[in-house]
Amino acid sequence: MDLSVLLNKDGLKDYPKIVFVVYLSLIMRKILAILTIFILGGLIPTYAQQVDPTQPQYDEFGNPVDRFGNPLDPSTQPKNLKDSTEAEMETLAPKLYMWKISEKLGIPYRVPADTLYHHFQNSNLDEGIKGHYNHLGNLGSPRMSRIFYERESRDIPLFMQPFSKFYFTPSDLYFTNSNIPYANVSYFSAGNKVNGEDNLKAYFSVNVNKRLAFGFNIDYLYGRGYYKSQNTAFFNGGVFASYHGDKYQAHFVYNNFMLKMAENGGIIDDRYITAPEDMAEGKQEYESQNIPTHLTEAWNRNNNFYIYYNHKYNLGFTRETKIVQQPTDSIQIEGDEELEDAINQPKDSIITEFVPVTSFFHQIKLERTRHKFITKNEPEDFFENTYINFDERISDDLTTYMGLHNTFGISLTEGFNKYAKAGLSAFVTHKLNKYNLLTKDSTREAKYTESQLYLGGELARRQGKLLNYRVIGEFGLSKNYVGTFKVDGDIDFNIKIKQDTLALKGFVSVSNLRPNFYMRHYHSNHFYWDEGKNGMPKFDKEFKQKIGGALSFPKWRTNLQVHIENLKNYTYFGEKATPLQYEDNIQVIGATLEQNFKLGIFHLDNEVTWQKSSKENIIPVPQLSLYHNLYLETKLAKKILTLQLGADVRYFSKYKALSYMPGVQQFHLQPEETAVEIGGYPMINLYANIHLKKTRIYAMLYHVNQGMGDSNYFLAPHYPINPRLFKIGISWNFYD
Repeated sequence: MDLSVLLNKDGLKDYPKIVFVVYLSLIMRKILAILTIFILGGLIPTYAQQVDPTQPQYDEFGNPVDRFGNPLDPSTQPKNLKDSTEAEMETLAPKLYMWKISEKLGIPYRVPADTLYHHFQNSNLDEGIKGHYNHLGNLGSPRMSRIFYERESRDIPLFMQPFSKFYFTPSDLYFTNSNIPYANVSYFSAGNKVNGEDNLKAYFSVNVNKRLAFGFNIDYLYGRGYYKSQNTAFFNGGVFASYHGDKYQAHFVYNNFMLKMAENGGIIDDRYITAPEDMAEGKQEYESQNIPTHLTEAWNRNNNFYIYYNHKYNLGFTRETKIVQQPTDSIQIEGDEELEDAINQPKDSIITEFVPVTSFFHQIKLERTRHKFITKNEPEDFFENTYINFDERISDDLTTYMGLHNTFGISLTEGFNKYAKAGLSAFVTHKLNKYNLLTKDSTREAKYTESQLYLGGELARRQGKLLNYRVIGEFGLSKNYVGTFKVDGDIDFNIKIKQDTLALKGFVSVSNLRPNFYMRHYHSNHFYWDEGKNGMPKFDKEFKQKIGGALSFPKWRTNLQVHIENLKNYTYFGEKATPLQYEDNIQVIGATLEQNFKLGIFHLDNEVTWQKSSKENIIPVPQLSLYHNLYLETKLAKKILTLQLGADVRYFSKYKALSYMPGVQQFHLQPEETAVEIGGYPMINLYANIHLKKTRIYAMLYHVNQGMGDSNYFLAPHYPINPRLFKIGISWNFYD
């Protein structure tokens, strides 16, 4: 019998709860079946591996394998050649380390390999690991953080900023050095072939020798969308390489991003979500694909590529170091194989190492972004103004950005002697940016060229055990950029307390910069502005001050961050999705407390963020944002399989969030007369998270509480999030 018929009968008020429990039980049975398969998949190989480890093992081709069936290095030899029946084969122990670089100076810093399974189930959500982002619902859609201090402030093209989940800069890329090839393949899926989503990622890196490594990365995303005209199709492919010699070091990155998304302008009436019984002739639900939207034939396309190359040449001296250690086992020092090999020699070994003193460095980046907005059959009342195509209800907007940035510098290396407690760098940067815009005359383009020259420096201590700090700044010297500057600094203390470390960190940022070019100039069919023309004022420089601190104490599982920001001449997109500037000061303060608890196998992770804006009508933020994760964690199958079962919830208080305008692909203030509030709605996910050796797997029931209580499930005004659906993900690491 159709359950929807039962739900509509008078007097059967408990049936929604009964139906939900039945539906949830069926879903949980599927999850448990999947878990059983995964666990058995780990147990069966474990049972099969109960063989005599002293006996040699071979595959079907006669090649030696270890007791787990893994192929051994063909160059290894048995320890006892006289009695091969008792031979034990030695394999090359895998060594792997990863690092990122600072894009400005190309300085590398170590990062952990991407093997963590905690929160893996949230790694592919548009709303972020802990739900900080507002977005349009579909995978890959534009997004913006509700936490103000997290909002994008880097120098990247304006039309790529809403795609921070998919687009990354050279400073976001993982470089790898390993003694054997390393690869990772990840696949995420949800829904079905009609409205589901798929994301495939691949990463590969291999060393030519100890110093030279190269690799590639691929990221393909396709979200069909649960609402009309909402599909996304993204592809990123790139290559990278690194060389780490004593005197010469280099990093190379090439990435090409192709982003295409359909735009629906939001649903025409929020009551299709908040009060479906008013819109669906008495039904309690309305199929998401049948909800009418403002636009049905509109698309945004962004094509971006960049080539980045950073290299430096070191001057220094060599010195000898005596190693007096007599090892009993092989010692692995990630990142310095020559030192490791020397340490593993008999005692009293002498090693010779190169000590850099002065470095000359150069960085070049070539980038191009092409943005298009295309429509057909536009509704008459959706766009307020038209500037180019008066005769037809279509748009064919196009703008192109091309940038060539060069940085030259010299630095004194930290630690080359006992008095060099910090590193000192000086650099000069030249930026040449070109922009092409449409004009009201279809036969020509408007072309803009901006040349910027900056002088900068950095003072940094990165090798201290107790205290580290960094101050970096640059100052504009060229026409129209005289008086612009940006200075960032941070300091951190690491205080040992018994077996733990109390970490204290402070940071400050002060800048006085011109607004983004596209905030000053943009020409399209429905949006057309130039600063200082047609009633638009000439924008002043934006003056920003930020100060904050953080405290972290792993023993107590506590982390606290505090941010205070002051903004003058803040530039933003107003109610009509056009740029405006507020001349007076605006203050935004915020604090985030993370406090986690553990009792046996039970865990409760908590994050609470509080924010306050002095001008809510210009910078609206929710005062309260919450994330809670309750789960059990245990090890199975002789402790080679880790299992997490739990549920997490995201919640933020009601506020008048920024709306989204497809015509400029940006978030903007809502018109005051039609403004709506979002928030006040908890979103709950159930999940199972599994880690088996180098494989991570999750199964999730997303938005499990749909239909329970208030149905105000929006993460952007008039853009509802996806309904309840089943998600899965898997990630394999290969490096042995």
